[in-house]
Amino acid sequence: MNVLICDDSGFARKQLARALPADWDVTLHYAANGLEGVEQVLMGHGDLIFLDLTMPEMDGYGVLETLQQEGLRNKVFVVSGDIQPEAHQRVMSLGALDFIKKPAAPETLSALLRQHGLWQPNGVAAAPALLEGLTAGGPDADMGVKLTPEIRDVYQELANISMGQAADLLARLLNAFVVLPIPNVNVLEVSELHMALSAAADSDTLSAVCQGFIGAGIAGEALILFHDSSFTDLARLMNHQGALDRNAELELLMDTANVLIGAFLRGYASQLDTPFSQGHPVVLGQHRPIKDLINTNKSRWRRTLAIEINYRVQDYAVQCDLLLLFTEDSIATMNNKIMHML
Repeated sequence: MNVLICDDSGFARKQLARALPADWDVTLHYAANGLEGVEQVLMGHGDLIFLDLTMPEMDGYGVLETLQQEGLRNKVFVVSGDIQPEAHQRVMSLGALDFIKKPAAPETLSALLRQHGLWQPNGVAAAPALLEGLTAGGPDADMGVKLTPEIRDVYQELANISMGQAADLLARLLNAFVVLPIPNVNVLEVSELHMALSAAADSDTLSAVCQGFIGAGIAGEALILFHDSSFTDLARLMNHQGALDRNAELELLMDTANVLIGAFLRGYASQLDTPFSQGHPVVLGQHRPIKDLINTNKSRWRRTLAIEINYRVQDYAVQCDLLLLFTEDSIATMNNKIMHML
């Protein structure tokens, strides 16, 4: 049987391949986005597909819709960090066999394969060699501040899983569907970070909340940039009663920040096996310009690892950016953990 793993993260593809039963007699194929996945299916390489949802070019929903439109009966397991109930319902309605939460555990995969009659234990053939892998590379004296493509890919996948957990909580709170992007991961000089925040501030008036975190050699700030044009719809989704005054907006802002920051950091810390202690959230946007955050932290943010995620609520004018800004010293610690994972 031909098995296709379709995911834009090379780390996720390798992780899932290693989690498959060792005695499963299959040939593995890989695709880095939905368009590549459809091409592989048309080549006969996808009797069974493990399909991510959040991908460039064509996402997982697009792949499922294409399979339906073309009358193709390939078996599909969706493997995603987007665990919102609506995401689960939508993929099942599009013909997926089942939904697996990232990261997929070997016992979960084995149980589902047995349940659907696709594998039985103690098979004859050994698992095929992986067709692709991640190269960790040699020691790098400047590894603390550089990201290889492989390590950037791992950061992106860690953020993908964490943002899905945060979106699930927000979706349940609002009873709405949260549209998820592909996380953006970069090492930025403080001047570049300043310019990025200034550009965001120019596009809309913003309210901002900042919350520090620290744990086992990793420290940073989580920053929520909330578009002020979102407050009206957010108040309606949260069933807010009464006038939408300054105090009400602050309450809505803090509720949203607590959900997104808290859930993201829990998911991220869990994957790194490093619990974080969180400081008290500080409201920035209504008290001083966002640029003050950068000026205050210039000494320790000479260079920072920035993870940016834009959350948007479908069918509502609700939008916010979550920025995770890790101190320069933290990058070396996290890179070491990631090299161990690789």
